[in-house]
Amino acid sequence: MHSDKDLPSNQRTMEENNIIALIKNTTLKKNYDNISRTESYHSYYIRNPEIRWAFLASMVSRNAGYCMTDLKGTWFQKMINKKMIKALFLTYEDANWLIFSDAYPQLMLYEISKQKGHPLFHLLDEFHVSPFMKRVWQIFWRKKNIGHLMTSLIINEQHLIQKPIIEKAIFKGKVFHTPLFLFQDLFHFSTVVFPTIEGRLFGFSVYDFKKLKSRIKLGRSLSWLLFHPDYYQEFMDFSERTVHTGSRYDYEKYLIDGRKRETPYLRTSFPMISHQLDVKERNWFHGQSMNKWYRPLPSPKEFEMTEWLIKKQNQMHAFSLLNEYIHNKGKRSKD
Repeated sequence: MHSDKDLPSNQRTMEENNIIALIKNTTLKKNYDNISRTESYHSYYIRNPEIRWAFLASMVSRNAGYCMTDLKGTWFQKMINKKMIKALFLTYEDANWLIFSDAYPQLMLYEISKQKGHPLFHLLDEFHVSPFMKRVWQIFWRKKNIGHLMTSLIINEQHLIQKPIIEKAIFKGKVFHTPLFLFQDLFHFSTVVFPTIEGRLFGFSVYDFKKLKSRIKLGRSLSWLLFHPDYYQEFMDFSERTVHTGSRYDYEKYLIDGRKRETPYLRTSFPMISHQLDVKERNWFHGQSMNKWYRPLPSPKEFEMTEWLIKKQNQMHAFSLLNEYIHNKGKRSKD
């Protein structure tokens, strides 16, 4: 019987070394792109429904895909240049790649622990997982507090991306301080959507995305909504019946106003990216108190957003046409 006591890596058993190699190889393979990440989270949740964060991660990952293909869609092409498109894409891609590279080994280690009948969380160090999450998994193994684990994974992932993605100079300058990002933030164009096959859209807007507090609150609100007893089955039906292509058309085809495709498939839009991120940058936990992140939130009142979202999209379309008109007029006056 294993304990959670740490052992130096050179004292690992052959079985433990095999588990470590399996997890590293599987994570690398499944972290290929947004499509593979989304599918991996979803299939993991189906196998391990007590790990609710995996379903949340799959639905949020769908939205990351929508944001990526928006950049190559009809409307954004009228508003932003190729350099900006690349910078925005890399922001989404790097953040989601980093979260998966940290979270999926945790998920796999739990699943293998379950199969073997004893905890293997002492191996989390091999994957540079924060001591915060190591402790959370040890508690979950004993107490099976499903909500606490989901909230902890939300807290962990948002702390994880704060320094290497949100605060990193290249992204700050090229993305988070640009007029387009501030425009999206101000007018709530950035929204996480949970669609249904009946053509209804639920979710919340991302406001003040740069702030850790805002993103954790958003994640917790989304988890509340996703597992709401009145809506959970509708979201699950959409997820089960709708293949994720990365395009918003995945859900727009269900809308009653008969939309035509305006964003392409993700895999025809962007190349595979090779990621380089220093392991040291993952180390966010230094023993600080985390209690404030678990404080109860008031239940959101407004979360069905079908009409609101269609109206916002129409505003964005009008803005992009105006932008195109001004740009073309400026070019003609120069000629």
